[in-house]
Amino acid sequence: MKAKISILIVTAALFACSCSNKEEKKEDPKQEEISEMQALVNNYAEVDLTSDLVAELSDNQKQMLKKLIEVADIMEEVFWKEAIGEKQAFLSSIKDDAARRYAEINYGPWDRLDGNKAFIEGYGEKPKGACFYPADMTDEEFQALSEEVRNGWYSVIRRNDDGSLKEVPYHEEYPELLKAADLLDEAAELAEDEGFKNYLKLRAEAFRTDKYFESDCAWMDMKTNLIDFVVGPIESYEDEVNGSRAAHSGQILIKNMEWTRKIEHYNAILQTLQSNLPVEPQYKAESATNSGDMNVYDVVYSAGDCNSASKNIAINLPNDPNVHATKGSRKLQLKNAMKLKFDQILVPIAKILIADDQQKNIDFENAFFQNVMFHEVAHGLGVKFTINPDKKSVRDALGDSYSTIEEAKADMLGLYLVTMLHEMGEIKDQDLMNNYVTFLAGIFRSVRFGAAEAHGKANMMEFAYIKENGGFNFDEATGKYSVNLEKMQEAVKSFVTKVIVLQGDGNKAEVDKWIKEKSVVTEDLQKSLDKIAGAGIPKDIVYHQGAEVLGL
Repeated sequence: MKAKISILIVTAALFACSCSNKEEKKEDPKQEEISEMQALVNNYAEVDLTSDLVAELSDNQKQMLKKLIEVADIMEEVFWKEAIGEKQAFLSSIKDDAARRYAEINYGPWDRLDGNKAFIEGYGEKPKGACFYPADMTDEEFQALSEEVRNGWYSVIRRNDDGSLKEVPYHEEYPELLKAADLLDEAAELAEDEGFKNYLKLRAEAFRTDKYFESDCAWMDMKTNLIDFVVGPIESYEDEVNGSRAAHSGQILIKNMEWTRKIEHYNAILQTLQSNLPVEPQYKAESATNSGDMNVYDVVYSAGDCNSASKNIAINLPNDPNVHATKGSRKLQLKNAMKLKFDQILVPIAKILIADDQQKNIDFENAFFQNVMFHEVAHGLGVKFTINPDKKSVRDALGDSYSTIEEAKADMLGLYLVTMLHEMGEIKDQDLMNNYVTFLAGIFRSVRFGAAEAHGKANMMEFAYIKENGGFNFDEATGKYSVNLEKMQEAVKSFVTKVIVLQGDGNKAEVDKWIKEKSVVTEDLQKSLDKIAGAGIPKDIVYHQGAEVLGL
């Protein structure tokens, strides 16, 4: 993948200085505010999102890509409504260009990588329910709704004329979804792969009815399609009231056949991995369905929820536990996005915070890529339903805490799986230390996502647990960390045991307590993050993308 990368950096050290000396500065206050806003924008490395794989597509497939981009752009429109309301009214109220740009990156006035703090004057705390619920809805009103309505994935909650709450399906709340459905039908006529054609048609029908099970199953059944399209209401991170309502995304992918062949053999041993989890038998009794799909892709377009602030580098779907039980899950590694983040963010962080003698262990292909890949595999292992008599889905049992604890599980279980595969002889001729050192460096990258983001909170919990169990050493003189491999392995294993048992028990109270106590940035961690900020290393990437960038 050839990507033209332009990084615009104003160091956070200068930014911090300008903030701390406000009373002494004689400059125009408005100019100072603009400078600070531009510093926030420059926390993102701007990259052209393209891929060499586009050249391998037929003319017909390239025409189909244009249709899919149109659909993705509608997901963009809908997500703006879910996140803030009316996009144009909101953006037009921001007079400063840099502030407006930062609002575009964050899909609102709240900094998604800084605890959802408001960065535009006049806005208070980010509503936990975004725009899925009435702003004045009380917890008592919400709990009075039926469980089915409370846990609805494909609807919003609104008020009747008399003030009572009602459920409104997405296709009624967002009529533009009907236009997206028509475009999907048109794209299906251009599809050369029959499985992909069937999926697009069923997804179009789902947009019209909010019944997604059949299209999710059709997505799982696709095996030979070169182009993929993850589209619709997908992830529920935006809903912090109940963690159930899914926000709209559109992400276009092209399969990297060479890299897919490198990892496809792991599909055959998923059940072995499930059976060897470090928990009692009742917590690993569920089957790990072999989905036959652990593939590598390049992402060529990203819109809506998946494009907000931090960009995803892998996908594990579907989220519906009923689809998991029927079809399993698919694990999609986004290699081009992954490599961009590794080169532009993780490597510079490692140079600052990882001990000199372990710098050689920072590796992409045999560490970072594997860690991310098995993070996604880990999502599909463990428990999906509690072992209690009520057999609730873990997602429903843990509610708003599910996303954080599930991301923590996937991180640590993924690293445990890599270790297990080394011991089984499935991964050969590489140093396991690479995975652990790269994992530790990756924690510093992800912690910067902030305490309002599930991945950020999860990484804070992981850092605290590994530290408490002696998994790394810290040299105060150099400010650098070094992995204690044996102790870190033990910490990873015991963490995995703890989290799977809590999920299996549906123990929300204990999960809530763990997250509250440990998803915090401690003083020593903050000092390390300050070093990263002072070096001007971007927090994430932002895409310059579209048909023109792809050469369509």
